Amino acid sequence: MRLRDVEPADLDAYLRMRCDPQMMAELGGPLPPEGMAAKVARDVASAAADRDWIKMIALEDDATAGTVTLWNHELDGRAFSEIGWMVLPEYQGRGLAKQAVAAVLGLAAADGRWGLVHAFPATTNGPSNGICRSLGFSLLGEREVLFAGRSLRTSHWVFDTAPAAPPASAVPGGPGGGGGG
Repeated sequence: MRLRDVEPADLDAYLRMRCDPQMMAELGGPLPPEGMAAKVARDVASAAADRDWIKMIALEDDATAGTVTLWNHELDGRAFSEIGWMVLPEYQGRGLAKQAVAAVLGLAAADGRWGLVHAFPATTNGPSNGICRSLGFSLLGEREVLFAGRSLRTSHWVFDTAPAAPPASAVPGGPGGGGGG
């Protein structure tokens, strides 16, 4: 599995992910295919400008298995980072979403600009909630969120991409840190 930026040729994958009743069952149902080409174009431009990370999950044979996206937007009047992912049905159950989310969180930690990353899987989406749990997200509770104009009941998870501060004993000159003498 590898991640690559979204490309104009990913329109078919977008249609399969966002316009399919099975894929969108946890997100309020399928989106209309009209407008998907414009959505891909906006995402390609955003990824190229490094505003958002819209990564396609690609397999060794270059097949597209899904997507993982990290973006900034506002919630409750505050800017924050959010991550979301989708894997096409024929590739589900292989751990690809978990690998992709872990990889993007690792990149976000190295990049340093994303801070707290929020995820909002539907409360009924066991696999996505399991990914959050297994990757070390903290569950803040449940929350109603809007997606494509639809109100969804979600689990609210958060992951801190900021590097953990070393313990005081590991800081030279800090308590127990061998400050000389």
